[in-house]
Amino acid sequence: MNLISRRGVIAAALVAPAARAFAAEAAPGFAGHFEQGAAVIGRTEPRAEYSVDGEVLGTASARGLFVIGFDRDAPRQVKIGFKSPKGSAEHTAEIAPVDYDIQRIDGLPQETVTPQGEALLARIAAESTRKQAGFASNVDADWFSDGFSMPLENHRVSGRFGGQRILNGKPDRPHYGADLAAPKGTPIHAPGKGLVSFAETGLFYEGGLVLIDHGQGLVTAYLHMSRVDVQKGQVVERGQVLGAVGAEGRATGPHLCWRMKWRARNCDPTLLVGVRSATT
Repeated sequence: MNLISRRGVIAAALVAPAARAFAAEAAPGFAGHFEQGAAVIGRTEPRAEYSVDGEVLGTASARGLFVIGFDRDAPRQVKIGFKSPKGSAEHTAEIAPVDYDIQRIDGLPQETVTPQGEALLARIAAESTRKQAGFASNVDADWFSDGFSMPLENHRVSGRFGGQRILNGKPDRPHYGADLAAPKGTPIHAPGKGLVSFAETGLFYEGGLVLIDHGQGLVTAYLHMSRVDVQKGQVVERGQVLGAVGAEGRATGPHLCWRMKWRARNCDPTLLVGVRSATT
């Protein structure tokens, strides 16, 4: 099952007319889904600075390609701005709301829900610091321009992105990943080219974890891996094996939790499956 089927067809659109200061051929265009938790790939003036709601968040590549992610709880309207030596433009994007599931998960070891003890809390904090550094990766590349393929050839969707979680009867934060159930040992493939910004095993919550920066801080995560076959600093190609499905860390069975972040915004990676930029 492919999660992208539940969100409708991919749309490529101009959100609003560009300001006259931008040449017509440089008017920013977008491909992808304009909804909460989605990301769009766009094209504008090469090396143009882009912003979201007035906050400068990046610079387009030498080919003029950029990516923008909308958080799970993104507002209904977002202003996207562009600035280059040729002028500036601003677009207003209408972001469709999403109805999220409520996910009840029982049978987890209680210490993974309410961890206690000085040593354990110190371990969790140290791991969090290392993970944050991996998520902060920001490679000057536009490897995201071809969108993603699925990281598992065969799987069952066991949890959708964004669901409000209740763990062992206790309300927890939303689930920021897509859970893809598959037998332990199933190969996990890179959905697109990228730089490995984190690769470790034995983490308290995630077990084996790999993070990949696909350019401009668009980072995908692969959790609960039973085996990790790549190293930090390695550039991987689409389809390359990253490791294998497991049930390590906080998990009740073998599956891949596939996540994506862009500049601290939590996004659904399945919504970039099959998306292609306007120049490819």
